[in-house]
Amino acid sequence: MIRITIIGSGNVAQHLIKAFSASPLVEIVQAFSRKKEALSHLLDSEKIVTEFTALKNADLYIISVSDNAISEVSSQLPFKDRLVVHTSGTTSIDVLDSKNKKGVFYPLQTFSKNKTVDFSIIPICLETKNQNDYKILETAAKSISNAVFSISSEQRKALHVAAVFVNNFTNHLYQIGQEICEEHQVPFKVLKPLIQETAEKIKTLDPIDAQTGPAKRRDSVTTNAHLGFITNENQKNIYKILTQSIQHNGKKL
Repeated sequence: MIRITIIGSGNVAQHLIKAFSASPLVEIVQAFSRKKEALSHLLDSEKIVTEFTALKNADLYIISVSDNAISEVSSQLPFKDRLVVHTSGTTSIDVLDSKNKKGVFYPLQTFSKNKTVDFSIIPICLETKNQNDYKILETAAKSISNAVFSISSEQRKALHVAAVFVNNFTNHLYQIGQEICEEHQVPFKVLKPLIQETAEKIKTLDPIDAQTGPAKRRDSVTTNAHLGFITNENQKNIYKILTQSIQHNGKKL
């Protein structure tokens, strides 16, 4: 059994606590939070600490805080030669203080506190400085996920950029679609089956093969009609850029 301590109380930290708590292969020794009440609904009070000096011995310490706080938190840990990892998608392994063994435990998913996720299908990207540390991380990851990958810091940066495109930017386009619907008194739910089918397609098709629509067909009559219909300049500019990008297959415009 791997003994794990979670440092942090945000979305990722809370989802990790839930996932590890459900695994018979893991024991959560402690969790660190500036305020105990942030985690009191997930752990018994005696397992929640608010001071780094109260941290007990564990096999693995997972720092799950904002990217700009990782270095400071790792430097404040009052021990040496233990395995300490962070959960960031963009931060290098090297920001962790060198007094401890370093690693990365990056679950590639969008997390919201009140939205349950199935951790068994979430890719977890791992990185360590040596093979022994990797084995510990791999065991911990496989205790909650069936999708575990060895990913370097540079590869992780690429994944995070790609994730912003397929998740954050896509969700923003959903918001624009909803705004257009609401402006013209159309229920946004009419579009939800289309959204679902678009997501389902890439399970069997490459995105370039799944692409449809007037930009793909180079249907200038329709695209010009759309641009004439859109009154919001920001929406119009986004429409133009995406149309050009599709027509150039993502190459330089």
